[in-house]
Formats: sequence, structure tokens, C-alpha cells
Amino acid sequence: MRRFVAAAVAAILVLLAAGFAGLWFSPSVQDAMLRRVVEANMAFNDAVLDPDALHVVLCGTGSPMPDPDRAQACHLVYAGEHVFAVDAGLGGWNRIAAFGLPVGNLSGVLLTHFHSDHISGLPDIALNSWASGRREALAVYGPPGVETVMAGFDLAYSLDDGYRIAHHGPDFFSEQGANYRPIIVDVPDRDTGVTLFDADGVTITAFLVNHEPVEPAYGFRIDYRGRSVVFSGDTKQDFNVATFGKGADVIIHDAMATHMVDLLGEGLAERGDRRSKVMYDIQDYHATPVEAAEVANEAGAKLLVFSHVVPRLPNAIAERVYLRGVSDVRKRGFMIGYDGLYLRLPVGSEKIETIDLR
Repeated sequence: MRRFVAAAVAAILVLLAAGFAGLWFSPSVQDAMLRRVVEANMAFNDAVLDPDALHVVLCGTGSPMPDPDRAQACHLVYAGEHVFAVDAGLGGWNRIAAFGLPVGNLSGVLLTHFHSDHISGLPDIALNSWASGRREALAVYGPPGVETVMAGFDLAYSLDDGYRIAHHGPDFFSEQGANYRPIIVDVPDRDTGVTLFDADGVTITAFLVNHEPVEPAYGFRIDYRGRSVVFSGDTKQDFNVATFGKGADVIIHDAMATHMVDLLGEGLAERGDRRSKVMYDIQDYHATPVEAAEVANEAGAKLLVFSHVVPRLPNAIAERVYLRGVSDVRKRGFMIGYDGLYLRLPVGSEKIETIDLR
């Protein structure tokens, strides 16, 4: 028996060695393996194009704080013939590409406000949707000031755009597609929701939220064939989110665990790091998870998803601390969002399917 086992092990080792040698020394074997890797990584997630559901993908659930697990604020919403990005923070495009999400038919970008972590990834999304087939200027909806931000991006990337058109030709990279088309959304007061898009069964409404000293800052509600998702943007606890989110299927709400951020501030202060002031300052314009849960309850939302997660949550213990007190006010229907969370809301149903694209 021992001889048989030894012979079997030796045979396996020989086969492994032969396989490794073939991979290491044979270009044809290497190329075949690479083709399989390319095929696996280049596949599109066509499920999000199904017109019989509202699709929401979180491609950035982080903040300006460095977090290897989270890109900055970025979300994609697929509704029938249209796809919209809600905010476009740094690293969002990398997640979109990793999840194989199609963006050639990008209808527009909705900016809640102009903090850097909500706009810094916009050029990457613009470039790659352009390369994927978008031929018209990219529509970017936002508060007054969006025209200034887009003019800055247009100027900063004008040389780059010219290089790409010259290299690949205007038939591939249309000259018009290089541009941004800013669309100013002016919400006159807190009681008014402004419809900024209404076509093909898709309605998008902007409303005011409180992110002082950032003024104005917006939340967005997207309705499609009886299903709905609301984005709070960045805000302290503001029941305007509940007012305009009334009866929504999903509310995606920023949430900062101030009891954890306090500890970060204390640690920085002990080191003499001046950024401790930032840790204390940021607490007065973000909702806590408990406050976001109270807003979701007032709205009657089926599911609350925490996003713009602060601070970093590296393990299950940190997640438990982050959620401390939430279950006291909302027993069910909440979760911590993550990059790669895909919510599928079938039309004609109340079902909310959660799929992990990671």
C-alpha cells in the first residue's frame, strides 16, 4: 500500500511539473491561458439591461478617507433604455469596469454636490463611456455651479481629448462626445421637487438636503414603472429625504458613525496631527446610521442601504460597532452597502433582490 501511495504521489508530481513546464516554456499554452482570462474579464453584465426591472449598482460606497475596499461616491441606475450615474467619485470607474457594467448608453450623470469625492472620478467615466460608444456630449445634471465645474473639466482634458481623436479618428471618438453638457437644476425651496428627466417611463426628481456649508446640495429620486430608489446625497439628518422618499423601495443614505469618528479624532489629537479638527468638523453635516434609519422609517422605505460609509470598516466587529443602535429604531430592512452591491427591483413586484458582484 505504501508503495502504491508513493507511486501515485510521484505520478501527480510529475504531471504537475509537466504542466508547469508547458505553461512556463510554451508560448502557445501561455496564449491559450491568457485568452481564457481575457474572455472571463471582458464579459459584460447584460442582466442590468433587462427592461422589466429597475437596477441599482453601488460602485463607490466610500468617502474622502482612504479605504482599500471602497471607491468614493458612485452609483449606477439602469432603467429601461437609460442608465444614469449618481455621483462620480475617484475609483468609481475601476469598480464599474471590474463588475463588467455597460456604459455605452450612459444617459447622464447626476451630481448631488461638488465635494471632490463626488466629482473626481467623472473624467474616467466620461472617457470610458465615450470609448464605449457615446457620441453626444455627456449630460451632467447638478446644482448651480455645475457649469463652472464642467468648464474646468473641459479645459483640463482638452489636450487629452484632442490626442485621442487624432490617434483613433473621429469616427471612433466623435468630437462631440468629448464634451460635457452641464444642465443646471435649480430647486427653489425645500418644499419643491424639480423633475429634471421624464422620458420612457423614467422620472428623476431633485430635492434639497442639508449639507451646510455646502449650498445647495441635492438628493435624487428615480422612479421607473412603479419601482423607486432615493439617494440622499451627503446630508445631516434631514426629513426632506423622507418627504421626497415617501413609499420608496430603497433609500441609499450617507451615514457616519460619529461615535467611531470621535475615537479617530482623539487618536490624531494625541499625535499632534492637525487633521483631528477635520474629524470633529465633519460630524455636523452627515447623518449617523441611527438617524438615517429614522428617516427611512418616516419614509416607509422597504430597504435602507448605508453608503458614504465613515469610518473604514475592516472587519465584522467594526461593522457591528458602526450599526450600534440601529436595530433599536429599525428592526429589519437595512444593510451596510458595499462596492459591488447590485439591487434588482422587478417591475410588478415588491421584491428587492440583492446580488454580490464582487
